[in-house]
Amino acid sequence: MIMVQNLTKLYATQKAIDNISFNAGPGVLGFLGPNGAGKSTTMKILTCFIPQTSGKASVCGFDASTQALQVRQNIGYLPETNPQYLDMYVKESLGFIAGIHKLHNTNQRIAEVIELTGLGPEQHKKIGQLSKGYRQRVGLAQAIIHNPQVLILDEPTSGLDPNQLVGIRQLIRELGKTKTIILSTHIMQEVEAVCDNVIIINKGQIVANSSLTNLREKHGNNSLENIFIELTNLVPASA
Repeated sequence: MIMVQNLTKLYATQKAIDNISFNAGPGVLGFLGPNGAGKSTTMKILTCFIPQTSGKASVCGFDASTQALQVRQNIGYLPETNPQYLDMYVKESLGFIAGIHKLHNTNQRIAEVIELTGLGPEQHKKIGQLSKGYRQRVGLAQAIIHNPQVLILDEPTSGLDPNQLVGIRQLIRELGKTKTIILSTHIMQEVEAVCDNVIIINKGQIVANSSLTNLREKHGNNSLENIFIELTNLVPASA
C-alpha cells in the first residue's frame, strides 16, 4: 500500500531525510524517532503536502509527486496540530469533510464514524466547546470518514485520558486489520499496544525496520523504550 524508495528531502543544505526506503502493507506500523529525526517530513511527503528532493513515494500505487489527487483520495491524515474550524458543530464539520470527498451516503457515514470514535455525547456541540481529547476524536473521525485504504496518524491519542485511550487504541487495532496505518508517537506503550511493525528513524536515516517481536528478540527482549534510546543515541535524563 505504501512504497518509499531512496527518499531524500533537503532544506537548503540540511538533509531532513536521507535516502530512506521502506514498504508498508495492511497493519499498524509504528513510525518512531526523536524530535527532528524526519518523521513529520516523511509523512508530509506521503500525504502530498511537500515534495521530495529525490526518490519516490507511492500510496496505493499512485505516485505522491505526480498523482497527488489520487493519493489524497486514498489516504486519511491526522496531523499533530489537528487544525479545525472551531465554530463548526461536530456533525457539521464531518458533513463538510464528507462533501469534500463527495460521499453519497453522508448521513449514514457520519453516524458510523461518530459511533466508532465515541463522539456521540458531544456530536451536537461546537468543536470550540470540546476538550482537547474530543477534538482529537473529531480529527480522527474526519480522517476515516471516506473509508480510506491508508491512514497516517501523527500523535493520534494526544490529550486523551486513560479511559479514552483504550477505545481509540482498540479502534486503531481494528482498522489495522484491513487498512495500512502509519502511527507516529512518542508513547512507547502505545506502540507496544497497537503496532505490528516498527520503523525507527534517527537524523534522517532508518536505524530499525522490523516486526516488534523480531526487534525485541534482536535486542535481548529489552523494552522498546530502551531499544529506542540505544538506537537513537539518547541517554536518560537521570544519567
